Amino acid sequence: MSSTQPLSDDQVRQELKKMTAFIRQEANEKANEIEIKANEEFSIEKAKLVQEEKDSIDNNYAKKFKQATMSQQITRSKVANQTRLKVLGARQELLDDIFEAAQQKLGDAAKDKEKYQEILKNLILEGFYEMNEPTLQVRARKADYDLVKSAIEAASKEYKEKVDKDISAEIDESEPLAEGSAGGVIIVGTGGKIDLNNTFEARLDLLRMSALPAMREALFGKNPNRKFFD
Repeated sequence: MSSTQPLSDDQVRQELKKMTAFIRQEANEKANEIEIKANEEFSIEKAKLVQEEKDSIDNNYAKKFKQATMSQQITRSKVANQTRLKVLGARQELLDDIFEAAQQKLGDAAKDKEKYQEILKNLILEGFYEMNEPTLQVRARKADYDLVKSAIEAASKEYKEKVDKDISAEIDESEPLAEGSAGGVIIVGTGGKIDLNNTFEARLDLLRMSALPAMREALFGKNPNRKFFD
C-alpha cells in the first residue's frame, strides 16, 4: 500500500508558479479575444455610421438639387409666361389701334352721298333677304331719311326682281338712330320683335370677330401652338 508524500515548499512554489502562468496566459488570450472583437465591432459600427452619414449627405444633395431644378423650371416658366403675355398684349394693342382707326373713319363712307345711298340700298336689301317678311321697318339717322327712302325703293325693286315677291318697308321715325352714329340702318320685323343691325358700327364689330384670325396671321404669322384651323 502506497502513501502520498507531502510536497516540499519548493514544489508548492513551482506548482503555484505554473498555475499563475496558466491563469495569466488564459487571461491574456481572453483579453486579446475581447480586444479583437471590440475592434471588429468598432470598425463595423464606424463603417455603418460613415455610410449613414454619406447616405444622408447624398439624400440632402439630391433633395436640394431637385428643389433647385424645380425652382429653376418654375422661374423659366414664369418668365416665359410673362413674356408671352407681354407679346400678346402688344399684339392686341396693335389690333385695337387698327380697329380704332377704322372706327374713326366709319363716318367718311357717308360723305359721298351717291356711294352712301348705294351702300344703304345693299344693307337694306340684305335685311330683306334675312327677314323674308312682306312688311318691314327701317331705322336710320334723321339726316339720312331722304337717302334711306330712295334706298328702300331701289332695294324693294331689286328684291322683287330677284325673288319675285313684293315687299313693303318704311322708315320707323319713332326710333331714329342716334345722330352720333356713323351711319347704316337697322331692319325691324315681326312687329318690332326681331331686328337686323346693319349700322356701320355693327358691321365693324362683325368684321372684328370674323376677320381677326386672318388679321393676326397676316400681321404676326401662323401660331405654332394652334392645332386646328377654320
